[in-house]
Amino acid sequence: MKVVKYPTKQDWKTLTKRPEIVRNELDAIVSEVLESVKNNNDQALLAYAQKFDNVKLTNLSVSESEVSDAITLVSDELKAAINIAKNNIEKFHIAQKSPVEITETTPGVQCWRKSLAIEKVGLYIPGGTAPLFSTILMLGVPATLAGCKEIVLCSPPNKKGKIHPAILYTANLVGITKIYKSGGAQAIAAMAYGTETIPQVYKIFGPGNQFVTKAKELVQLSGVAIDMPAGPSEVLIIADETSNPSFVAADLLSQAEHGADSQVILLSDNEQVIEATTIELAKQLAELPRVDIATQALKHSSAIVLETISDCIQFSNEYAPEHLILASEKADDWLDTITNAGSVFIGNYSCESAGDYASGTNHTLPTNGYAKNYSGVSLDSFVKKVTFQKLSKQGIQNIGPAIELMAEAEELFAHKNAVTLRLKD
Repeated sequence: MKVVKYPTKQDWKTLTKRPEIVRNELDAIVSEVLESVKNNNDQALLAYAQKFDNVKLTNLSVSESEVSDAITLVSDELKAAINIAKNNIEKFHIAQKSPVEITETTPGVQCWRKSLAIEKVGLYIPGGTAPLFSTILMLGVPATLAGCKEIVLCSPPNKKGKIHPAILYTANLVGITKIYKSGGAQAIAAMAYGTETIPQVYKIFGPGNQFVTKAKELVQLSGVAIDMPAGPSEVLIIADETSNPSFVAADLLSQAEHGADSQVILLSDNEQVIEATTIELAKQLAELPRVDIATQALKHSSAIVLETISDCIQFSNEYAPEHLILASEKADDWLDTITNAGSVFIGNYSCESAGDYASGTNHTLPTNGYAKNYSGVSLDSFVKKVTFQKLSKQGIQNIGPAIELMAEAEELFAHKNAVTLRLKD
């Protein structure tokens, strides 16, 4: 992790850059997979499972007996932990429901907006180096609360043709029954276009590697919505003299272990904080099982000393991190100055892991600077907002003449006539 002291603001643009992902022929490779699945359906998925997952499948569907067997393999302690997380996520997301409010814009003219569930949604759950069963809670819980009629889940199988037991347990817990053994870009294609086994959906959610990300990007061109643009995971920490260096180091590593392409940034106005955290970082890194992955991530990560905390916040707003940790006893005083972040963790005890698992907020967040213009997944991600209007005779009389004048000025006389006929009635 490189240390940069007091860079000029002209240098900030370079320091806020994300790691470059090697994209040699990525578009061509993913496009070929999408086209193959579109044309060959299940046959293509079975072939890709053998090619990429080293497993020969005879059936893409997860059976009820497989789910039942998986449930017995998950420890009672883990089941209890997952249930705690599920309850908190439910509480936070159900509070996002809002009642329908009718507004009378003019006497006789009523307008309102109503949330209607997206009927068919697809959830992609990675299952490789880290089986992200927690993501099922983050996506499945709000999808269920929103009232989505069909929830499809795809996750890659292991070499024995099985999906991780915790993934199946969690899917069953939130009520997802359509579970399929398919991973990578081919799973995205299956949910986007539909196959003999896997249903087509209207919107696809979930994280993944660069192939999954590119596939989501490309299927949008076919009219399938996605949750948000994605990139590697990231965290930015602003720490002052009241921070705890061991906590800060642990938070940096918790994000670095996600993947070799992850990025972590530490900002402080105090050189001693940077030095103490760097020492702790080396200690904790050596003890991590995923030390190789975290080490690679730290190679394109930075600890930066700036003149003031105000500068740190300004830098952070420019970077627009997926996760922002305010490691300070004074963190509450900084909140009004935060403008760009996916999710904010306030104070020395608010670790990023809490949001990843069990605080209740959603961990599916915008990365790669998209926090400047995208929100994380919420209940709203699983609904469409449909507007309604109802005009009485009085209502059309009140606003009809204005509509006629505006339509005529735009030379749209059929529009005008639709009003004129009603006014003459």
